[in-house]
Amino acid sequence: QVVAAWASVPFPALRGSSLPDTLCTYQQDMPWKLLSSCREQKVSCCFAQSVVLRGIGKERQPPSPLHACGSTEQVLQRYLHAVFPGAFSTSHVLQQPCSTLPPYPQFFSPLLTRQGFLLDTPPDYSSAAVESIPILAALQSSPVLHTLLCGLYKDLRKLNTRRWQSFFAAGVEQDDFQEALEQLRTLSQCYVAGFEADESEDEADSD
Repeated sequence: QVVAAWASVPFPALRGSSLPDTLCTYQQDMPWKLLSSCREQKVSCCFAQSVVLRGIGKERQPPSPLHACGSTEQVLQRYLHAVFPGAFSTSHVLQQPCSTLPPYPQFFSPLLTRQGFLLDTPPDYSSAAVESIPILAALQSSPVLHTLLCGLYKDLRKLNTRRWQSFFAAGVEQDDFQEALEQLRTLSQCYVAGFEADESEDEADSD
């Protein structure tokens, strides 16, 4: 029911490198950053995810488990299965990159080429505007959502509803509000991973 958004804008690929080359450098840290207002966790764990990659193709490179894949879709899917074992992962690859032509703001590093790929060293000349960038984005159902939903529940529980008469005058009953709070708390428990179960139960006891 709830997902967290992640993205890499632009996707950190060196000019001339292939997708397997780039992903092989991200075996521990993910090549994306959390966009949702959750506390990012170091443990790589999720229940299900949908990942979309734009603007990256597969080129001939030396053999490796990822390089042996026959398509970009297979490379991304194998990587997701390796990093998130047991998770339900779907992936989609679009060859067309994301256009960054005006009026898209030009806030990119000078290390980016016009096509949004990273350079090894800064160019000697003033680089032209970035015209497009590769992007990796993901919607992920993961334990970070437990922290977000549980925090939201605790914040709402602290509200003094007697001071919000206009809120209930709109048709919301106090009992319905309390029931929604309990449903939110129950929903937060759906996103507790095994290693967090004991801690979550301790929090519930303290409530």
